[in-house]
Amino acid sequence: MSDFTSSKRILLGITGGVAAYKSAELVRLMVKAGMDVQVVMTDAACEFITPATLQALSGKPVFTSLWDNRIDNGMAHIEFTRDRDAVVIAPASADFIAKLAHGVADDLLSTLCLARDCPLLVAPAMNKQMWENPATQRNAALLRQDGIALLGPASGVQACGEEGLGRMLEPADLLEAIEAYFMPKLLPGKNILITAGPTFEAIDAVRGITNLSSGKMGYAVARAALEAGAHVTLVSGQTCLPPPAQARFISVVSAQEMLNAVNEQLSDTDIFISVAAVADYYVLNPSEQKIKKDAHILTLELAPNPDILANVVNGPNPPFCVGFAAESENLYEFAELKRHRKNLPLLAANLAQDAIGSDESELTLFDDAGAHPLPRGNKIQLARQLIAHIAQLYHTTKK
Repeated sequence: MSDFTSSKRILLGITGGVAAYKSAELVRLMVKAGMDVQVVMTDAACEFITPATLQALSGKPVFTSLWDNRIDNGMAHIEFTRDRDAVVIAPASADFIAKLAHGVADDLLSTLCLARDCPLLVAPAMNKQMWENPATQRNAALLRQDGIALLGPASGVQACGEEGLGRMLEPADLLEAIEAYFMPKLLPGKNILITAGPTFEAIDAVRGITNLSSGKMGYAVARAALEAGAHVTLVSGQTCLPPPAQARFISVVSAQEMLNAVNEQLSDTDIFISVAAVADYYVLNPSEQKIKKDAHILTLELAPNPDILANVVNGPNPPFCVGFAAESENLYEFAELKRHRKNLPLLAANLAQDAIGSDESELTLFDDAGAHPLPRGNKIQLARQLIAHIAQLYHTTKK
């Protein structure tokens, strides 16, 4: 969580639905991130999770009634939102979405939403047929027209056993979406293409050549770009990371697959950020079956993989291109040489031994103005600073 959003004051509204159990984890994550959380529940929500649970997690009394005498002036629906930076409804049932769309105010939560003086964010949660129903879609469209942000829904297996669109976003994804809402929109509407993770070049059915890469930096850059208001396509090698919920995700294995995926997206790309650790070589004649181990020396014939970044930079009408370099020594010298060799306006570099697999790193940005070292921090913090630098250079270039 950034300092920009850690002190935000959120009113979390919980409506009736089985997804209410996820709200407990959401409150825990928000409080852990430094947010001030006030919970308001509908009567139906109390059938799924108790106010006591939410009070313990938020550290604040939970309110459910318009007539609660704990508010001195008896105007909870007015008082609760006046010191809040946003109201978040999670989960938002089909019934509550209909209330919001049509201005119905018949309980504490719906009334304070109508009387609020701050942004409203809504996380739908319902059966797929309920979400797809024309009435719900009309109501959701009305919310968007009114400037209300819809977070989700997601697709997947639902409590009823069916599968489809309608699930509430997972708590971690919701926290990211709430944080993204507050971040400065430095690249609104821009199409950003990002490569991340390692590529894998097969030797046989079970072995291969790869580069060490957790994918954490590339995924953090994708998240930071989404926060900046961009449309993000993330092309990734095999990692253990869940992709950002709002990004278009393309999974690849080899360098050639990554190149093909990048080329397919280039025509609509404004900014290309090459973070992936692409294997430099591939095996010319990989075996379809597992090569049995014996006492003989195994000789592999290797050929160089295509340079994906160079391919983009040297293509017709290239987007604004940003490279990454992981060096083991002479960081400034080798990074600047790579930037000039590839004719890049910006290159981000770090020492591999300090970055691979870690949640923290140091990053130095190299551009025509020189080197800009960023202080050591977690990768999402570094990614946000990188995106801010990219936005500045990109807009200057366009001018």
